[in-house]
Amino acid sequence: MSLYGMMRTSVSGMQAQSNRLSTVADNVANVDTTGYKKYSTEFAQLVRPGASSGVDSSLGSGGVLTDARQHISQQGNVSYTQSSTDIAINGNGFFVVEDSGGSNSLTRAGSFVADASGFLVNAGGQRLKGVAADDQGNFPASIGSISALEPVSVDKQALAAVPTQNGRFVPNLPANSVAVTGDTPVDNSAASTFAHKTSLTAYDNLGDAKVIDIYSTPTGPLTWEMTAFDASTASPTGGFPYASAALGTSTLTFDPANGQLAAGSPDTLTFTVPNGRPVDLALAGTTQLAADYSIVTADLDGAPPASMEGIVVDGEGVLSARYSDGSLRDLYRIPLAAVVSPDRMDSDTGTVFLANTESGDIRVDFAGTGSNGVLISGALEQSNVELADELTDMIRAQRGYTANSKVFQTGADLMDVIVNLRR
Repeated sequence: MSLYGMMRTSVSGMQAQSNRLSTVADNVANVDTTGYKKYSTEFAQLVRPGASSGVDSSLGSGGVLTDARQHISQQGNVSYTQSSTDIAINGNGFFVVEDSGGSNSLTRAGSFVADASGFLVNAGGQRLKGVAADDQGNFPASIGSISALEPVSVDKQALAAVPTQNGRFVPNLPANSVAVTGDTPVDNSAASTFAHKTSLTAYDNLGDAKVIDIYSTPTGPLTWEMTAFDASTASPTGGFPYASAALGTSTLTFDPANGQLAAGSPDTLTFTVPNGRPVDLALAGTTQLAADYSIVTADLDGAPPASMEGIVVDGEGVLSARYSDGSLRDLYRIPLAAVVSPDRMDSDTGTVFLANTESGDIRVDFAGTGSNGVLISGALEQSNVELADELTDMIRAQRGYTANSKVFQTGADLMDVIVNLRR
C-alpha cells in the first residue's frame, strides 16, 4: 500500500467514524421521541485491487464502508398516560396512518389527538386509519386489504342515539293458568284475551322512546303465546284492537318435568321497533311454575340522544364512544399492519415508515390476531434508545476518529520527507 493509499484509507476511517457520530447524534436527539427507532452504524471492509504491476500487489489501499441500520423491529418500553387516545402496541404490528395526500405509512408512535375536523392524528398530522362499524355496530370478520381502511373520525360535538337491538325478558308464567279458548293477542281483535301484560321501553333510530307491550297468554297446558305490540297504536280504551298488527309473536312450550322451556321451544321473541331496528328479545330462563306471575328480568338496550364524553379503546382495537348517559357505541376497529422485514423499511419525517421491495408488502389484520399484537390504551411506546449505550458509542467513535487522523498526519509527515529529498 502506498503513502497515498494509507492517507486515503485513513480518510475513509475518519468518514466512517463521522457517520457513526452522526447516527449517535440522531439517537440522542430523539431519546424522548415517542415511537422512535434507533440507528446503529455497521462497518464493512473495503478492498481495492492493486493498480501496479510486476510485484505482488493483489491488494491495494483499502478502507471501510458504513451503513446505517434502523432497529425498527425492536420494541421500546411502554409508559402510561392519562389520555385514552394514547395507544401503545404490545407486539410486532404498526398503526396505519395517511398524510394529507392520502399516502399510507406505518408507525409505532401512538400519540393521537382529535384535530379540528374530528380526525385522530399523530404529532405529524397524519390520520389514524381503521375499519368503520356498520349501522349495527358490527365489524367484518377480516380485512381484505389496506384499501378497506378509512381515517378514524371522532366528533366530540356530535349527539348520538343508540337504537334498541337486543333485550331480555324472563318471567315466571303461572302453571295453574287457564288456557284461552277464544281470540288471543295475535288475532288483534276486540275479543282478544290475555293473561299478563308487561310494557318495555325501546329506542328507534332517532333515539325516540317507543313503548312495546308484551302480552303473555296461555293457549294450552304447557304452551304460551308471547306477542309484542306498539303501545302507541292501542285502541282509545288502551287495549285491543291495536291500529297496527302485532310486531312479533312466539309460541313457547314448557317441559312438564321441570317447568323449563322444552327442547325445541323458541327462546327469543323477534320484532322490529317502529322506525327502528330488528330486536331479538331473549326469553331463555322463562319458567312455568306453580307460582304467581313475576318478572325476573325485563330490559332492552338502546339509549336516547346523548353527547359524547370520551373514547375507549380495548386490547383488540375496538374504538368506542362513551356518552353522557354511560352508554358505549362501537365506532371503529383499529387494525395493525406488518411487513416481512420491518428493519428494511424506509424512515420518513414524523416517526413513520414506508414499505418497499426489501421490506415486503404491507399485510393488515385486526389487533389480537396473529403476531401483530394487542393494543394498550392510555399508554405510549417510548424510543428504544439506551442513552448510556449511545454515550459509549460516541466515545468510541471519537477515539476512532482521532486514531485515523493520526494515521493521516503520519502519512502527511512522510510525504514531507519525500518532498524534502529533492532539496
